[in-house]
Amino acid sequence: MYDSTIMWNSFWRSRDRFSLDQLRYLTDQLTKVQVVNEVNKDFVIEALRSIAELMTYGDQHDPSYFEYFMEKQVMGEFVRILKLSKTVSVPLQLLQTVSILVQNLRNEHAIYYLFSNEHINYLITYSFDFQNEELLSYYISFLRAISGKLNKNTVSLLVKIRGDEVVSFPLYVEAIRFAFHEENMVRTAVRAVTLNVYHVGDDSVNRYISSVPHKDYFSNLISFFRKQSIDLNKLVSHTLINPGPDSTSTIIAAIDEIEDNLYYVSDIVSAGIPDVGRLITDSILTVLIFPLLLPSLRIAIDNDNDIQSGVVTSLYLLCCILRIIKIKDLANTIAAALFYPSEAFTKSFGGKFNSHISDYGFPSEYLVSNNHNLTKSDIRHSMFNVPHSSSSSGFHPEGVLMQNDCSNSNLSLRDVLLAYVTKGDDIQVLGSLSVLATLLKTKELDESMLDGLGILPQRKQHKKLLLQALVGESSGEEELFSSKSSLTRDSTGSDIDVYHDKIKDRYGISCQSSVVGNSPHVNRFQVIDALVNLFCRSNISAVTLWEGGWLLRRLLPYSESEFNSHHLELLKQVSALIQVSYNNCAAALVEEVKGIWTDFLISVLCDEWRKCKRAMESSSPPKEPNCVLLLPHPHYKFSLEDDTPKGSSFAVGERMQELVKVFVLLHQLQLFTLGRALPEQPPIDPTGDLPTNRRAQTSGLDASGPKAGTEISLAVNAVPCRIAFKSGKEHHFCFRAISLGISGWLVLAEELPSQKSHGIVRVTAPLAGCDPRIDDKHSTWLHLRIRSSSLPFLDPAKSNDYGRIKTKSLVDGRWTLAFRDEQSCNSALAMIVEEINILSDEVHRRLKPLLNLETAIDLSSTDLCVTEDSSNRILPKSL
Repeated sequence: MYDSTIMWNSFWRSRDRFSLDQLRYLTDQLTKVQVVNEVNKDFVIEALRSIAELMTYGDQHDPSYFEYFMEKQVMGEFVRILKLSKTVSVPLQLLQTVSILVQNLRNEHAIYYLFSNEHINYLITYSFDFQNEELLSYYISFLRAISGKLNKNTVSLLVKIRGDEVVSFPLYVEAIRFAFHEENMVRTAVRAVTLNVYHVGDDSVNRYISSVPHKDYFSNLISFFRKQSIDLNKLVSHTLINPGPDSTSTIIAAIDEIEDNLYYVSDIVSAGIPDVGRLITDSILTVLIFPLLLPSLRIAIDNDNDIQSGVVTSLYLLCCILRIIKIKDLANTIAAALFYPSEAFTKSFGGKFNSHISDYGFPSEYLVSNNHNLTKSDIRHSMFNVPHSSSSSGFHPEGVLMQNDCSNSNLSLRDVLLAYVTKGDDIQVLGSLSVLATLLKTKELDESMLDGLGILPQRKQHKKLLLQALVGESSGEEELFSSKSSLTRDSTGSDIDVYHDKIKDRYGISCQSSVVGNSPHVNRFQVIDALVNLFCRSNISAVTLWEGGWLLRRLLPYSESEFNSHHLELLKQVSALIQVSYNNCAAALVEEVKGIWTDFLISVLCDEWRKCKRAMESSSPPKEPNCVLLLPHPHYKFSLEDDTPKGSSFAVGERMQELVKVFVLLHQLQLFTLGRALPEQPPIDPTGDLPTNRRAQTSGLDASGPKAGTEISLAVNAVPCRIAFKSGKEHHFCFRAISLGISGWLVLAEELPSQKSHGIVRVTAPLAGCDPRIDDKHSTWLHLRIRSSSLPFLDPAKSNDYGRIKTKSLVDGRWTLAFRDEQSCNSALAMIVEEINILSDEVHRRLKPLLNLETAIDLSSTDLCVTEDSSNRILPKSL
């Protein structure tokens, strides 16, 4: 055996490290190695590492390096060394060396040489000990490096071909063995390998990967995704029962993994391999959509958490699939399936998956329960009661009501979504709206499918009818100038029937859907009615209502050219129904004028007005679908009738913001339905000339208000008092309450020794929300609540992405002022009450134009000439 000591001595003798001589020497030494063991493994490892460095250097500076590499068949030596190795460390270095060579060689001929013999395939198929995690990591990196060099020329060097067909492709086959490995880094690397293969664009390779047994990878991929979906649902169900401090972060991590997987599927589809797209479509439908997600969309009974979570998770996953995976056939098949009741999928798939799913929170029996919370009469009651004035009006009461005899068990899934909107809890409403909005935004969906669902945007509908009229199609011309302004049942229903036939013939699911028999404008009225009923509910959060507002704006007419008598009647009814909720909300807002945060009310209103306007006019819904899983549920409720929380002003501030959000939305919807432009700012009175405030005037303050260290007049109304901010350390101050415009302060000032009528401001606090109260036992003590000078949720640093304050331990401060006598204490109390009333009156004065809807409408009226790209849509004054 060759002496390893001689090896090392020779290795370190004086020689240029990056010379061709060094490469010759290392190669020569490797050829002399007859066994690799603990004695010489370090030399072999260092030689392999150095050869990688030398070859990278030579590729950039001297082609003779690679010529020598080829001449001496060094790749063959690498394979021989691997066979001789008895340790793990040498294979590790060998894989790293070859990976470095493949990644860093830029010469095309060099890459062709590496791939042109069977050495690379030998390394790919070699039986490494993958129990060693480090070795597996190096091996996967090796496969990824090779895949990065694939193109139509190089791929042919790594496959075996018989005739015109690929019969062996070790790189792909070995990579997908680890596609579902427990380590995320391994799975990520395998996905990179497969995507590099798919995007080569070689027809023979494409046929190979979509043939038996390799095509099973795609169905296995969707099965793996199904398991992740079930795990996500289990996590959501657990969070509903036992929410914890880490619940949100845990769900976000699961969501990220779910969406990463879908984007991977989307990347596969984007490679444009027809057979693969069909395989993925079939797998998604038969493994996930039909047996699991659609049957879960059923009316929950007795607020069962498992079923509740199954509904929420299914709604979210449907949105994700439609939004991320761009397959026309898949999108339209899912949409067509919404016309079926869940029973249709139970009969075909229920028995096959129940035993597996039931343990993870999804319903084990996909039968719609006979829940009387959502009855036929409820659904009928929620529909427009439209007077049938004439045959040309477009209103047909019998068409607006459900056509089918709808007991719960035969409600179509579309009807279930609308039932959630009108009767479901906050998260079910948001989830259903997210599905409808996602369908509306799915470009792969046929317009006839959207029209059949009742969610074709009015603008798209008008353009389509206009195009039909221009090309001389009589139906299009008639519909364009009729009051119905909707696609005909024949054109819409026939397109939907095509997909229903596909569902029956390909997947064995059949059902007679009576909803498809409705004319599209009837289905449209049902959706609009559900949305209007949503705005009449008081237990729905602003986040959800904004989502509904966005959808409603898409469905109503946008411009003068789209209006007719039917639209005017529709908008009039929408406005009348929303008016009740709007009035209740306005009344609650007036109460906030006297509330803890009255000094912030106008600024919050202006801020939310801009946000709401931007959200309503955006091309995308206000919230991402994952919001369905991240909002508090089911305890997070918003109600105008809720008692004001007494524990903390921060909770009251959050409630005030929520109220403002709802009021702003309803106000903007009212303006929209009444045909007025939406101004950039709410119609609030400007500052103007403030009424004379004696205390503010005599204090000598400017508009910025009192600040610590500034001088203030104490000549009028200042009341001496004592206060201890720390135990045993009492301070003597003069107290004043001052309001200026829509701001107000409690001021503690220290008298100037040289000028008793003036003092230096030492401490200030907000006047609003101070809740003054004389102590029951000590008539000279005045208790004041001291809230924050700002709203924490308006500061992004203090709030999370979902608007909730990060710190839950925020509490209000307290002052107890001690006065000389009872009269002084009562004087201070009266001063505070008077200044609070002045402040509230000024806020109310400025809000009057906004609270008076008729005044607001007049203020929002503008010229009818609107630029084509303007987001403000105006109802014409005359038709």
